[in-house]
Amino acid sequence: MELSKLRLYCLRLSDSVLIVGNGGPKSPKTYEEDSELNGYVIQLQKLDDLLRLAETKGEITIEEATLSGVDDKQFEI
Repeated sequence: MELSKLRLYCLRLSDSVLIVGNGGPKSPKTYEEDSELNGYVIQLQKLDDLLRLAETKGEITIEEATLSGVDDKQFEI
């Protein structure tokens, strides 16, 4: 097993749809204690909220391995 020294933050929208976010080097700190990493997590949380709201409104669809309706959509984070 190979150990990594990086943290990577992602959004899992379904079993087949993953949005890769950002990350950074691991340190003994949690992401909450690192302002840069905390910012990445907050941005992904906001994007998740906006995607779920757009899905609820019927503006986008998230099904199995497909994310539809986002080609021209802009999300202000």
